[in-house]
Amino acid sequence: MVIGVLQVQLTIDWAQSLKDKRRVVSSIKDRLHREHQVSVAEVGMPDCHRTAILGVAVASNNAARCQSVLDHVVNKIRHHRQCVLSDHVTEILTAGDGK
Repeated sequence: MVIGVLQVQLTIDWAQSLKDKRRVVSSIKDRLHREHQVSVAEVGMPDCHRTAILGVAVASNNAARCQSVLDHVVNKIRHHRQCVLSDHVTEILTAGDGK
């Protein structure tokens, strides 16, 4: 089993309230889950209206597949109109005989 984990930090400069931020975060979460079959959650800075930290996870039997999916997710976020990708960290975890 292979699990790919991605943490992204987003900046939403135009957001004036937590409601604005949540609208963007919810849109991103729904889109990534629908298009890439990943799990997405807001994992940090819930009370800051201009910064969001999201955790993304994908499971597979192949490390290359996990990396590919997470690369596509980063690319999708990088080109999102309503936020800026400030930082991201990817980690691939392998258990058992995953390759």
